[in-house]
Amino acid sequence: MNALIPPILAAISAAPLPDAGAGAAELVRGFIEHVRSGERPELADRYMAAKVKAHQLTSEGPETIVRTPADYAEHVRDFRRMFGSFRLSVQEILADGDRVYVRWHQRGRHLASVDGEQPTGKQLNEISSAVYRVSQGHIVEYWIQTDRKGLELQLARADEQGR
Repeated sequence: MNALIPPILAAISAAPLPDAGAGAAELVRGFIEHVRSGERPELADRYMAAKVKAHQLTSEGPETIVRTPADYAEHVRDFRRMFGSFRLSVQEILADGDRVYVRWHQRGRHLASVDGEQPTGKQLNEISSAVYRVSQGHIVEYWIQTDRKGLELQLARADEQGR
């Protein structure tokens, strides 16, 4: 059994670490590709500060919550429960100083209750974008918008087809 430990440790450490000198765009790209993608949510603390202001932007009223890396990792695991092994593809990344804009498309299956709708197993698509602020090599704040109406319409359509 001890012979398995070095390969396991090598696999765990194989994910690239953000370089302390890396630019904001590279850090955020790593965060999206490894953490937000659901691939390795446990690496959130490598990319995020101990406390991150998360601004949830909605038409009916923005809300700001504070997320820790552990909270964020659990948030991503919730996505995995709801959408299964979803695929996240980055559509665009733009950087300006300490701010990085990212737009992505997420595809998965409706495997758990989303907004009160019972799981249908149907494919769901979600489009989101966020602006991340980086300071001292970590994400310290972000503003996120998600096409919630598009998700709502897909859930309603899946519910109608399920009847």
